[in-house]
Amino acid sequence: MKDFMLIFISKSYQDMGLSPEEMQSRMGSWWQWNQKMEAKGIVKDGNPLHPNARRISGEKRTVTDVTSAELKEIVGGYYIISAKDIEEASQIAADYPDYDIGGTVEIREIIVYEG
Repeated sequence: MKDFMLIFISKSYQDMGLSPEEMQSRMGSWWQWNQKMEAKGIVKDGNPLHPNARRISGEKRTVTDVTSAELKEIVGGYYIISAKDIEEASQIAADYPDYDIGGTVEIREIIVYEG
């Protein structure tokens, strides 16, 4: 088995104007998806990420604070999962709860250096 990171990319629920009830319903779908994967031993780790970010870039280490409202999309969270290969990881990501509102899952294999 290999480890993969599922990176969840979308607009924030607040920026989409979802009602508190809609947000609660979406979170319920997330909990169900997470519990299903935990029961199968797929999820190793994962967390939501705050929508505001600090970027540091370039030789001069330019600091920019950005909010979700300033960005087209944000990385809203991630899971670390175990899967046989990227095809199986893609099948696991098929149940991602936010596809219907324009969400994206980026799947990246985690490189393990031996040494």
